[in-house]
Amino acid sequence: MIKGGKGGGNTKTGLIFEGKTDLATFLAKQDGYSVTDGKVYYKGTQVGRIFKKHAFYTFLKEIGIEWEKIISKRLFPDDSIYVIVKNTLYVIECKHQQVAGSVDEKLQTCDFKRKQYQKLLAPANIDVEYIYILDDWFRDPKYKDVLDYIISVRCQYYFGYIPLSKLGLPVPDEKEETV
Repeated sequence: MIKGGKGGGNTKTGLIFEGKTDLATFLAKQDGYSVTDGKVYYKGTQVGRIFKKHAFYTFLKEIGIEWEKIISKRLFPDDSIYVIVKNTLYVIECKHQQVAGSVDEKLQTCDFKRKQYQKLLAPANIDVEYIYILDDWFRDPKYKDVLDYIISVRCQYYFGYIPLSKLGLPVPDEKEETV
């Protein structure tokens, strides 16, 4: 459900991740997954690490990156997951809106933020993907230009979910239900 925002998630393409819950809570409820102290396991094998807000800077310190020497101001991801097999940090920002306001303009900052995360993680050779999870408010045609812009700068968006397969995470058997 990228670009045009049509269609829906199912267990063949991935599992639904509602923007109303955090990634750690969601994953811990999926068959075969467990999350302990931010470490994500699938069937007993560590597949990733989750970072929210300040925890991201603990990770940077662990891998020897001094953020102050690379960027001038901290970035605090709503949610992010470092997927080991992909060597990629997926920054996930959830945007909800009920009336016109500042969130409208925040969507236009994804290119800058993605590049800042890339600068931070370049010394460790970790790739970065920047993904919005949007609510239905942003399906309004007046957001077409902004949504097109998000794609044009190599960021992504989904409405209400993100497929686990997009994150490079194992997808439990098809019999599993979505959230």
